[in-house]
Amino acid sequence: MGAKNYTEMWKSLGLNLEAHDGLLQILGKAYSDIYLSQKNRPAGMAYLDFVMNEIHGLRIEELVEAKKQGRKVIGTFCLYVPEEIILAADAVSVGLCAGAECGTELVEQILPRNTCALIKSFVGFKLAGVCPYVEACDLVIGETTCDGKTKAYEIFSQYKPMFVLEIPHMKNASDKLLWRSEVGRLADKIEEVTGKKITAESLKKGVATANAKREALHRLNRLRAADPAPISGLDSLLINQVQFYDDPVRFTEKINELCDELETRVAKKIGVAAEGTPRILVSGCPMAAPDWKLPSIIEKNGAVIVGEESCVGERGTRNLVDLKGAKTREEILDRIAERYLGIDCAVFTPNPERIDHVSEMTRKYKADGVVHYEIQFCTPYTMEGQAVRQAMNKNGVPCLRIETDYSMEDAAQIQTRVQAFLELLK
Repeated sequence: MGAKNYTEMWKSLGLNLEAHDGLLQILGKAYSDIYLSQKNRPAGMAYLDFVMNEIHGLRIEELVEAKKQGRKVIGTFCLYVPEEIILAADAVSVGLCAGAECGTELVEQILPRNTCALIKSFVGFKLAGVCPYVEACDLVIGETTCDGKTKAYEIFSQYKPMFVLEIPHMKNASDKLLWRSEVGRLADKIEEVTGKKITAESLKKGVATANAKREALHRLNRLRAADPAPISGLDSLLINQVQFYDDPVRFTEKINELCDELETRVAKKIGVAAEGTPRILVSGCPMAAPDWKLPSIIEKNGAVIVGEESCVGERGTRNLVDLKGAKTREEILDRIAERYLGIDCAVFTPNPERIDHVSEMTRKYKADGVVHYEIQFCTPYTMEGQAVRQAMNKNGVPCLRIETDYSMEDAAQIQTRVQAFLELLK
């Protein structure tokens, strides 16, 4: 992928060039087969195609150049790591979750085979030496969102400098105090790594950048409520995936340009599928790039995905940081902590906010059905899937639960189930 030769740069980062070349070939073919074969795509998606074509090229070159200028690159695995704090220290924030099988044999020498695909993937990318984002990082921030990730970070710390945030699993007063102290501890760590003082003014700038990105995605989501849908769920998912590693200011500008185009399409009733096409809300586990299997099956079988209730979707972007009345560094960190604890991940108990959010999204996007995506061995979302289905049944919205991993072995079986579900909706 990419026309420019980045071999020397990849070599300088210590990548396994043979394995890396194989990964890029697989990614390139998957992207071509799934994305470039779509019909009637918005012209603005050309930027996202460019980003994916340069996924390990130009963006990595930008990270390497930032490091030469003395800036630090901070890798993250979860929505609970406040991007605003990283930006406030003039560092670069990049998401590291991986959505493809890689280095499985190496991973299963140090992790149990029944570990979820997402964890095995990000560890596998490191062990196989194929991810330049990981290698470019000066610090990787983990979090205790689930037992699997928590223990995997202990192993990952043998390969990269790690800092782990403790995420409370309840939202009582004591939990809020714990979380606020963790946000302060993170700010101290970022200052230590970057050598930059985080001030009230720098935090305000970081908040403004992150909020602007979220507002662009809010605009995109509002446009997806139109019928016919002006953009496919696959393209919208790609946008949500790219937001984690692209330059935030450039990304925001390009997504707003795309939304300008989508507004015109909505006004002219130009859609990626006919009016009345079954509308699907996908809920559940995150879909890190290039985890495109399930949405590809859904849309190739005659439906359109109109929303994602996931970490790579509205769950991570729907709330802004509200700075009204906050002036000092500590007051702004209070607001940041409050915003992030409002994310309704399935690791929290009790967690009625997430169930209510799924119901709200089905109404807002006029979804005909919900597909609950569960990564095999992801206990929180697999167990909460039953609560989602019960709520949807109460609302009269059909719900299909799909438990899978990153392999293609079950693709035919999933397609059969999806086809039957769509027939039910029709």
